[in-house]
Order: sequence, then structure tokens, then C-alpha cells
Amino acid sequence: MNNNKNLEQTADILRLAVPQMASLNIPVTPANYAVWFEYFAETNLNLKRAIDGLIANEVVFTAEVNHGLYNRFIEERSPEVIENVQIETQILINSLFNKIEQLSTGTEAFSTNLNKFGDELQQDPTPETLNNLIVSLASEVESVLATNKEMKQSLDTLGSELTSLKGEMENLSKVAMTDELTSLNNRRAYEMFATDQVTLFNEQHVGCSLMVLDIDHFKQFNDTYGHLVGDKVLAYVALALKQAVKGEDFVARYGGEEFVILLPDTKLSDAVTVAEKIRQRIAQKQLTIGKENKQQLGHITISIGVAAIQNGDDMDTLLARADEQLYNAKASGRNCVKY
Repeated sequence: MNNNKNLEQTADILRLAVPQMASLNIPVTPANYAVWFEYFAETNLNLKRAIDGLIANEVVFTAEVNHGLYNRFIEERSPEVIENVQIETQILINSLFNKIEQLSTGTEAFSTNLNKFGDELQQDPTPETLNNLIVSLASEVESVLATNKEMKQSLDTLGSELTSLKGEMENLSKVAMTDELTSLNNRRAYEMFATDQVTLFNEQHVGCSLMVLDIDHFKQFNDTYGHLVGDKVLAYVALALKQAVKGEDFVARYGGEEFVILLPDTKLSDAVTVAEKIRQRIAQKQLTIGKENKQQLGHITISIGVAAIQNGDDMDTLLARADEQLYNAKASGRNCVKY
């Protein structure tokens, strides 16, 4: 397959995949995107037949359906699929650079020919030579104008493609950093932010504090009420944490029922104050489910461990100290803050 064909196919797939996923209410996660990239690339006929069958039977693309498609058709070839997407996307970008280089080359040739014509004019040209020079110059001008017009059209088209691609890649990047259930930042996003904060501390001595929070007795709660209700509790706690932070404070779901909040330029005592307010806010809330026949779920509590960055810390050691304080909070009866 040549580069031009790759370019055209990649652009077509990027234009088709994301809108189709949106129309089917499918989250644009990297895994889901890999499935639909393969679908529109038509390189996996079994996957295409499976999806066409689901659409024909008006099956709702739930998280379970999407996960099943990925596991069945993509997971074993995931590195290959991702590599293909990267390669074909790079082809699209390289095409833009090639067009710009061609434009530069054409302009350079025109300049060279002008210098050549100038040299000939200095050699006492005959009328016939002058006429030939004028004809040649007119031809060169027409050629450059035609080439530049063609280049402009190509650049306009590529610019439009790249703008669309940029928006879709930004969306994919955002999705890759977001926890699907709670809409908070996910663990990967936290690790990138924490690494930046450690660098800031080492280079500019700007401190930070970290909270690690865990929902008390969450497994028991899940076993009693079921995972759907458990997911609603996670979403409630996530919203409470999001509302409690401000400015550059960074809240993320670290995994399961565990959350982290990183407070830039915040000393330990201030972070503990914030943590205590969060703990009280969540503990005071009486949770219910159901709109008409409301079921009382009681109070949800959280335990919190807090630590401030120190000399010699990296992302892992800071997290380990905050996690140790979380363990102390659990051991002290839960629903408390330790630091």
C-alpha cells in the first residue's frame, strides 16, 4: 500500500470512526477507538460482521458489549493495531511537511532561474535573446503561480484534515486521562501531574501535599446493595471531592474505592485542614437511592492519609507515606484523618 493510499484511508477512518461512536453513545476510549478504527479499516472481517450484526439487531453498545468486542477481536493484536494507527497518522502529518518542502523547492528553483536570467542580461543580449528571456521569465512566473495555487489547495485540504485530527486526538488524549465512571482524572493523569510537582519541588523548592482517601467498608457495602449502587456511591464521593478542591488542586480516582488529591504549593497543616473538611462533608450526608420508594443507605465515611513532599522524595515515596497514614487511619477506627 503506498503512502497516498494510506493517507486517504487514515483521513477517512478518522472522519468516520469518532462520529459513528458518538452516534451510538460509545465512549471514545483508546480500547473502543481501536475497535472502530479496525471496523472502518475493514481489515478484520470477523469484527466487521459482528458489529454489523449488532447494529442490525439494534443492540445497545453498553460497556459490557464494547469490552467484549475489544477482548474478542482486538486485545491479542492490540500492540499491532495501535502501531498501525500511529504509523498511518504519522503518514498524514508527514504529507504536510512534504507539501511545504515542495513549495520551498519550487520557490528556490524560481530564484535560481531569475539569477540565471540576470546573468544573461549582463552579457549584452541580442533582441532575440531578450525576447527568449522574456518568454522564459513569463513561463517561470506562470509555473510558480500555478504551482503555488495547487500547493495552497493541497495545504488548505491538509490543514482541514489536521485540524480535525488534532481535535480528535485531543479528545482521545483527554479520554485516556479520565476515569470513565466518575469523570475524575485517572491514575495515569495523576502520575503525570505528580511527576511535574516533584520536578517543581526539586528545581524551584515549591512544595505540595498529598491526600490518599479510601471509602470505609466499601466491599461490604457492595456485597449488601450490589455493584450498581456501589458505582453510585463512588460517583457521589467523586463529586464531593471535585467540589471540595479549587484552583490547581488535583483530584483523581486512583483505583477501586481509592482517591488521591494533590495540593500544589500547600503545607501539611493546611492540607490536613482541607482533609478534615472533606471527611466531615461526606460523613454528614445521608444517602438514599430511588426517586419514589427511597431506600436509605445510611452514611458513607472515608479515611484519609496526608503527607507533604520532602527532600529526596519522588512520586512513589510521597505516595507511600500518604498511603501509610491512610493505613493508620483505617487501624484507628476509620472515618478520620492521619498525617
